Amino acid sequence: MTSAKSARRPHHWRRDLIELAALFTAVAVADAIANLIGHQPDGPYLLIASAVALTATAAFHTWWARRHSHAPPPDAEGPGASDAPGVNAGAAPDDTAAVETVLWRMRTTVRDAPGSLAALCIVLARHRIDILTLQTHPLADGTVDEFLLRAPATLPAAQLTRAIAEAGGSSTWIERADAHDLVDAPTRVLGLATRTALDAAELPLALRQLLGRCTIHSLPAVSITGRATGASAPVEGVLEETVMRLRDPSGGVITVERPYLPFTPTEFARARALVELDARLGPRIPRSEHVLTLPEGNAITVRRADRSDLEAARAMHDRCSEQTLRLRYHGPVRDADRYLEHLLSPRFGRTLAVQTASGRTVALGHLLWDGDETEVALLVEDDWQRRGIGSELLGRLVALAVEAGCESVYAVTQASNTGMVAAMRALSLPLDYQIEEGTLVITARLGATPVRSLPPYEQAER
Repeated sequence: MTSAKSARRPHHWRRDLIELAALFTAVAVADAIANLIGHQPDGPYLLIASAVALTATAAFHTWWARRHSHAPPPDAEGPGASDAPGVNAGAAPDDTAAVETVLWRMRTTVRDAPGSLAALCIVLARHRIDILTLQTHPLADGTVDEFLLRAPATLPAAQLTRAIAEAGGSSTWIERADAHDLVDAPTRVLGLATRTALDAAELPLALRQLLGRCTIHSLPAVSITGRATGASAPVEGVLEETVMRLRDPSGGVITVERPYLPFTPTEFARARALVELDARLGPRIPRSEHVLTLPEGNAITVRRADRSDLEAARAMHDRCSEQTLRLRYHGPVRDADRYLEHLLSPRFGRTLAVQTASGRTVALGHLLWDGDETEVALLVEDDWQRRGIGSELLGRLVALAVEAGCESVYAVTQASNTGMVAAMRALSLPLDYQIEEGTLVITARLGATPVRSLPPYEQAER
């Protein structure tokens, strides 16, 4: 097919004149040679021999070109293609055969100059690496380019890093990725903002998913004992390479650390925007309730709890025995009430409360964000123990941890707390035990076996 642009190409008379002159010159030269040879005694024979030699040369050249042609093979769907001997129409060329690939997340710093990104792309193409997504983070003296790559599984990360360094990349960081990273950055940020808007406890998790592997600490302005901690940050926050500090809307400061990779101003701005959204929306938790019927016939309600449940939680403390409180808090019983305001804050995790039909709180379950780790803790009122409430709360807390992307959860108790040990074993997950001076730490590794999503009792949601 000829394009309209090439069909309307202007006609140049000078080129026609040159071609005509070349034709006349060739005719004149041929006539001179024919006259010179034709007047010789053997002239006609020489002319005939020359014509035969030229014809044979042309035929040989045509045969050789067809036999050793570098052109692509004929269309397999054309006539006679299926009848050609030795041709497999379904076979793919060696260079396009399917190869096993893996996903990588890579970040490197390049000079802010024309052609810097092109040099990286050429190196990636040379190693048969496909660029799926690309983000740029401008710096004062360069640009941080963040890639999501699909590379051959046989290509080592060290070899890729060396190739990037030769192309001008510095401070290169690379790690394996998965299918969840295929979501583009704007979609991921909008999803995290939605989760934060629905639940105040989602802010630490949203920051961790936004910034990758990092450690997040929420430092309150007032400690559990009532003393001022001095933790504060300016409204605009502070960025110090691998550490950022943001003002906590509920008081205190949120510290985010990532020692292996400095934060960029773009990441700092995104994190600050999430914290500002949380501050504008104020305290909030989902209000869904689950009504369960225990085997004995009593109905209980499991729901999310926050600081508005502080008085009900203190009343439950007053009804608990000293032994029950000691097993839960591992310290002096008189200090138990001081922990409640911290435990019920959505900033430090998620809390589930169990209420009776009369509205009395009889159990609390906590899922606490502890830096890179996650702790679970239970407290069940004495008169309601040994009825399966603790196992029910623990199963729901572990399900919340799985939903939040936690790799493991741990419980700190005493070796004599057989109820907590039995509840952890009932999860049917791989467990690790550490005992030191009577303190037992049980760690459950999530993801090995699915945690039950429904309780064994009759369930209804309202």
